[in-house]
Amino acid sequence: MRRNSLAGQDRRIIPVLLGLVVLSVFAFAQDLPTGKPESVGLSTERLERMGTAVQHEIDDKRIAGAVTLVIRHGHVAWFKSQGMMDREAAKPMRPDAMFRICSMTKPITSVAVMILYEEGRFLLDDPVSKYLPEFKNPKVLVKPASGEPYSIPATKEISIRDLLRHTSGITYQWNNDLGPMYETAGVASGLLQYDGRIGDSVKHLAGLPLLFNPGDRFEYSLGVDVLGRLVEVVSGKPLDEFFRTRIFEPLGMKDTYFFPPDNKLDRLATAYTYDPEKGLNRFPDTPIKEGTFVYSADYPSRGPKKLFSGGAGLVSTAMDYARFCQMMLDGGKVGNTHLLSRKSVELMTQDQLGKIGPEQGFGLGFGVEGVKAPLSELGSAGEYNWGGFFYTGFTIDPKEQMIVVFMAQLHPTGGLTLDREVNVLAYQAIID
Repeated sequence: MRRNSLAGQDRRIIPVLLGLVVLSVFAFAQDLPTGKPESVGLSTERLERMGTAVQHEIDDKRIAGAVTLVIRHGHVAWFKSQGMMDREAAKPMRPDAMFRICSMTKPITSVAVMILYEEGRFLLDDPVSKYLPEFKNPKVLVKPASGEPYSIPATKEISIRDLLRHTSGITYQWNNDLGPMYETAGVASGLLQYDGRIGDSVKHLAGLPLLFNPGDRFEYSLGVDVLGRLVEVVSGKPLDEFFRTRIFEPLGMKDTYFFPPDNKLDRLATAYTYDPEKGLNRFPDTPIKEGTFVYSADYPSRGPKKLFSGGAGLVSTAMDYARFCQMMLDGGKVGNTHLLSRKSVELMTQDQLGKIGPEQGFGLGFGVEGVKAPLSELGSAGEYNWGGFFYTGFTIDPKEQMIVVFMAQLHPTGGLTLDREVNVLAYQAIID
């Protein structure tokens, strides 16, 4: 009887909670102007397919919940929270839920770099060692067919441009050759508690060999953490303070932090893992180890809280990140305030790899689609985007004047493609 009574209470409470969520969605959408989908060239009926796709994966227990958001011509046309932000506690997903955005931190750090670039503090082809002397005289790892690996002097120095476009020769802990060295040397990944600051980690990193000569090829890397330290040294401010005063406050990003304050931690969405045999499960209390890469989910809320990782550290909301995206789409400005020049946005969002990356387009902090090969899904040539380790992503499309934001919390994902499906479903809703 007790169990049935509680079930009855749940049935009465859930509609009330859902009603509050709907009201909250409307309230938070006021952060940016709203518009009827048809008024901005989108179909209400077709946008609902996005909600159906998300709900299908929730019902199939592939994800616990998600927030999706579509903006076109500067107006919010779709903003929906679905499922649970904490399945075990039966907490409905909130529109203002906070998510570990991981590598979606990288575009923000890249904007910080470009703000200083516009102030004349450096040129993009300057060697980073001019500002971070520990990177002077880099060496490159050599692995002979037999015998122990060794290192030789690099043919050139790492430039700031190399760090922005991931051609520095630095890698991540998951690399089989350098990952163990990073771990031994105490280099932070940004996804694990770290008893030190970004300056400490970057100094450790600078003492290790590179995977290849700078400029030779693309390798996704900790180079953006080096950029975070560059921002600190050049500006004379800790990275979190620079972000807050120069980016977050001007944009009205009131819920974006490296470490959310205690009074907002209840809005941090729970992270989950998916395994085909075990299904969807809450992220364990202990870190997960995949080869030489180790990561946790509680780094924003527990531990020393001293590491401002420029490549992975931020927590944000869908609406906050949409404000950042809108600034980029508007040519670097918000209202009458210019964070960046339109010319800087143009430079950041055009392919910077050229022949170095013949199969992919990448700018200064953003992936760029349709510039090296035909689009693989619905979209526009020149749209730019990126995603995060815990299953978040965004797309900014200058041609269609559209922004798509997807936020969930899942890793490993078990091959789930919902993030890509959401993007396709946003595009198929265009009717103008």
